[in-house]
Amino acid sequence: MKDSYFKSVVMIERLHRLFLDVVRTELDRLAIRDINNVQCLVLYNIGKGQVTVGELTNRGYYLGSNVSYNLRKMVQNGYLIQEPSAHDRRSSHVKLSSKGLELHTKLDGIFKMHADNLKTVGIQDDHVKLLDETLVRLETFWSDLIKSEGRR
Repeated sequence: MKDSYFKSVVMIERLHRLFLDVVRTELDRLAIRDINNVQCLVLYNIGKGQVTVGELTNRGYYLGSNVSYNLRKMVQNGYLIQEPSAHDRRSSHVKLSSKGLELHTKLDGIFKMHADNLKTVGIQDDHVKLLDETLVRLETFWSDLIKSEGRR
């Protein structure tokens, strides 16, 4: 079990990096050069809603340490609109601009096509659902380990 556990953890990281490469390839195919793959995932996660900058990291939409740099680049390149919070001057909200919404629509179509094509390699809907459930349980397990470690 230990070997499978560790192998799975390594695979999760490899798959994340590979997925970023897939997104980069799709951006290249679309000849989009003013946004990177990580920024695309942030954009896609924001979707048609509006979030605070803090929510980007709290919800897991952005996992890096330089969120302000990436947001600034996305605003400069016209993908995001950033507005100060009316209630808290330390906070701001971000939402997609029309250019961002257009890219979101393209990404949504690409991800739908990818999901539909999973069947061609023998991955069925119930496999993906089970994987998602397992990953959520693993996230909970790790979060609980961290929380319990802080209480010692």
